[in-house]
Amino acid sequence: MSRNWRRLWRHLWQRQNLVAIGVLGLSLLAYGWVSQQTDINPLTPEGIKQLVDQSGVFGILAYIAIIALAVVISPIPGAPLTVAAGAMWGALPAAIYSVVGGFVGGLIAYFIGRSLGRSAVKALTGKAIYFSKDRGEWLLGGVIFITRLLPILSFDLISYGAGLTNLSLPIYASSTLLGMVPSTLLLTYLGQSFTVGLPLGLVLSILFVLLLIVVPWGIRRYNWLNLRNIVRIE
Repeated sequence: MSRNWRRLWRHLWQRQNLVAIGVLGLSLLAYGWVSQQTDINPLTPEGIKQLVDQSGVFGILAYIAIIALAVVISPIPGAPLTVAAGAMWGALPAAIYSVVGGFVGGLIAYFIGRSLGRSAVKALTGKAIYFSKDRGEWLLGGVIFITRLLPILSFDLISYGAGLTNLSLPIYASSTLLGMVPSTLLLTYLGQSFTVGLPLGLVLSILFVLLLIVVPWGIRRYNWLNLRNIVRIE
């Protein structure tokens, strides 16, 4: 037992893990400060809008911190907040803020999984996730890219699972970032289209919803992309 604890402490004191824990702590402090200063609930689209209207640039920083927390802490809904951000700032600025927050949150979850192990991840998420590396890290990176591009699996579970599997950080980070950009831009564009009434926004909304229904069904029924043999969630 003592040997396991010593190994755990050595992992925690690695620089990248300390940075991840520090950023997580700052995100929690930002959320706590916002919650104490006002009666706004920043975890809702309406609350985010009120926060930005009242706080200006600090509202943007708080939004980025909350999006990061939405990855680490499952019950926080990230997608509705991203759509609301598109309505407030426009598609491109909102996408930038959302990608920064989501990417930082993904790195935090990755290092938590890598440092604290499967028991800690199960305590945080209530689920256990297993990745197969039998076919190589690049294939696993491709799977992560697809799950970021099409949000068919939980963002936080994929992030924790990559850390648990000790997937190469450059592969994980590049797959996450490249997959996040198009899907996040789509969500923020949807938010912008709701405010200006773009017909294309309605079409994209319908297509996006269909993808979220059809792709998971195809994976369960026909094992599309061979995902069931690579990713297992219990």
